[in-house]
Amino acid sequence: MRIGDYKVSYAADEAVFRSGTVRFWLGALFVGLAVFPFLAGDYLLYMANLTGIAIVAAVGLNILTGAAGQISLGHAAFVGIGAYTAALLITRLGLPFLLCLPLAGLSAAFFGVIVGAPSMRMKGLYLCIATLAAQVIFEYVFKNWDGLTGGIRGINVPPPSILGFSLNNEFRFYFVTAPVVIIVVTAARNLFRTRVGRAFIAIRDRDFSAELMGISLFRYKLYAFALSSFLAGVAGCLWVNFIKIVTPEHFPLHESIRYLAMIIVGGLGSVLGSIFGAIFMTIVPEVLKSALNLVSAVSPKAMAFLSPLQTVVFGLLIVVFLVFEPHGLAEMWRRVKNYFRLWPFEH
Repeated sequence: MRIGDYKVSYAADEAVFRSGTVRFWLGALFVGLAVFPFLAGDYLLYMANLTGIAIVAAVGLNILTGAAGQISLGHAAFVGIGAYTAALLITRLGLPFLLCLPLAGLSAAFFGVIVGAPSMRMKGLYLCIATLAAQVIFEYVFKNWDGLTGGIRGINVPPPSILGFSLNNEFRFYFVTAPVVIIVVTAARNLFRTRVGRAFIAIRDRDFSAELMGISLFRYKLYAFALSSFLAGVAGCLWVNFIKIVTPEHFPLHESIRYLAMIIVGGLGSVLGSIFGAIFMTIVPEVLKSALNLVSAVSPKAMAFLSPLQTVVFGLLIVVFLVFEPHGLAEMWRRVKNYFRLWPFEH
């Protein structure tokens, strides 16, 4: 238990790593991430890459919805914009993968600002409907602009490479996904220590009071849309280079709802919650699928009845979870940490 943990300066109070114990476990986490690909098989590496990409996208949405309080149902569309931008830059212009990452993010941020600007006078349900309209519009463009997007056939992308080193399997691509996730999480965590991040939180909590304090609602809401869309575009670039194909089927409305569920389950306004939510929403369906496969091995006929229930069970898990812990997995983790920090005392 920590005793005498007093802060004597504002910088110390705002420090990300507040004790040697935190730094130790963070170092252990980095060691684990570095060793993991050498111990895991192809399937686990495949899931790790998908989870990492989902974390990048979820962090972006949590900045917009969790921190700035702007609800969005079009996040998958901006992931799609990043994916299509990267695919076009690679296949038509031959640009390298590392250059496509920021360009895909900037492309998504550009369209995010276009969508966000007319929506600045809206909030709540009205903003939700506006972003839903953007999702429908972009989804229509992905499907029907054959000359640019390839229509329903999509665009095939060759394996990416860095300095001539081909990232043609899950093992090699992991060493791109993991650093990008670390950079995005670190940047997002530090964002909330800046003036911009604090302005987002002020707008979320009470926009009228924030405006009275001199915070430009229009400017900072645009910042939130741009940052969120930028990270969505980066996630889209990672996605298309990992899967090596992009089609409109990858970015439907229910994918936007899945991203929204990630940050709600993980914890709104929390970077750690984005990580937990992305892991939960990516891993749990696979666990349910594995459980169904075990049941089918015992009773093949049962699979026909249980397979349609997989989505229902997953939805019930989310509902039950939110009923008993509405603040998400991040809050549960905070309680566990406080328990061990204060043990053997209760308070």
